[in-house]
Amino acid sequence: MDALPTIHPAADLSKPQEKKKLSAAVIIPIWIVLSSSVIIYNKYLYSVLDFQYPVFLTTFHLAFAAIGTRVLQRTTHLLDGAKEVHLTRDTFVRSILPIGVLFSGSLICSNVAYLSLSVSFIQMLKAFNPVAILLISFAFRLQDPSRRLIAIVFMISGGVAMASYGELHFEMFGFVCQCLAVVFESCRLVLIEVLLHGLKMDPLVSLHYYAPVCATINALVIPFTEGLAPFYALAELGPFVLITNAMIAFSLNIAAVFLIGAGGGLVLTLAGVFKDILLISGSVIIFASPITPIQIFGYSIALGGLILFRTTGGKK
Repeated sequence: MDALPTIHPAADLSKPQEKKKLSAAVIIPIWIVLSSSVIIYNKYLYSVLDFQYPVFLTTFHLAFAAIGTRVLQRTTHLLDGAKEVHLTRDTFVRSILPIGVLFSGSLICSNVAYLSLSVSFIQMLKAFNPVAILLISFAFRLQDPSRRLIAIVFMISGGVAMASYGELHFEMFGFVCQCLAVVFESCRLVLIEVLLHGLKMDPLVSLHYYAPVCATINALVIPFTEGLAPFYALAELGPFVLITNAMIAFSLNIAAVFLIGAGGGLVLTLAGVFKDILLISGSVIIFASPITPIQIFGYSIALGGLILFRTTGGKK
């Protein structure tokens, strides 16, 4: 998910209710456009408008989402699933809070990476997420390695390594930030499976609980990373850009609710792959960020492993 680039529509969520379903032909194009728009809009803010304050931007997104989900809860049926989630104080401290910390880490690191890396290269690096999930699962014996899973690990790892080797504008700090984002996000998804097993939380319900936690954590980080600089820059940026940026990100999470009811795992996987290819192509055109033949070849191998992972559910 790239929503807030965070919530994957099929990663840790239950199926939505029948009344939330739309046809795949309607919702998939909407989801692809919104998902691509969030990333390109963020990159536009960082690179073109020179608003280089990713921690502040993600904090604003999360605060907007925290308010937005509560408005939707009172005015629509989109968050009816929240009534079925009964969280105690102990569950919040032991489950929601640590997952929220990982969520914030993933958001901050992934957005910081956009300051120095191209959109196309970051999308290629994100293909490594399933490998990180598998390695963590192997390490904690949550899943046993098999020939198929090992083959997936080598396919994706080799493809991403080739894509990284072929990057013309490689920047170590951005690369490390994106790698940390992958680690945080993978740990988050694994913890969700372990700590919140059985809780039915679709993207909006999940955002309803995590957004306030993550917004608070991010707000505490701002003084140590960006200080007052983003607040001074707001006068030049203007409220219209900031609000529309957050609205698109929030709309993506709403679209994700309908997306997971639009079709099976194969449909969602192919939609995600098509979105990634479209986003990489669009970033090359919009931001003039070149990609090399070895990157295309490497990313194609990684995509093959990614499709294999998602269509088999990461199972043997």
